[in-house]
Amino acid sequence: MDITEKIIESTMEIFSTMVMMDVVVAGPALKGSGTLRDTITGMIGLAGTHKGVLAIHIPNPVAMAITSSFLGMEVDAINDDVRDAVGELANMLGGNVKTILSQNGRDIELSLPSTIAGHEYGFQAATDVEMIILPFKTENGEFLIELQLEK
Repeated sequence: MDITEKIIESTMEIFSTMVMMDVVVAGPALKGSGTLRDTITGMIGLAGTHKGVLAIHIPNPVAMAITSSFLGMEVDAINDDVRDAVGELANMLGGNVKTILSQNGRDIELSLPSTIAGHEYGFQAATDVEMIILPFKTENGEFLIELQLEK
């Protein structure tokens, strides 16, 4: 099974078990994430035998809906709860990617999760990388999962 299939599988599993939301793939893999508008990005770095970054780009209204479902409380602003939830999603996805890419679990280290949010920004962690960008859909809207690995 290739890494794209594994990312799809783990994203659907994390959302159904931890966030209590159903997600589906919203279309074919994208070539780039383009300009992100009114979005929050959670990311985690990978170092070791594979170097790169895993990011989840979630438009603000979708991020608030996901956080509300994740925490079981109403969230109506991009606040620390949303930043923490998006960072934790990146962390869980990063852990799954580490397992997928790693033979014995010790050859890849993960950074602590971080988040960025803004009205308009681009996301390019490195050059000469292999990129996998997958669109997902919830009942509240779409989001992207991006994996960049150094070639």
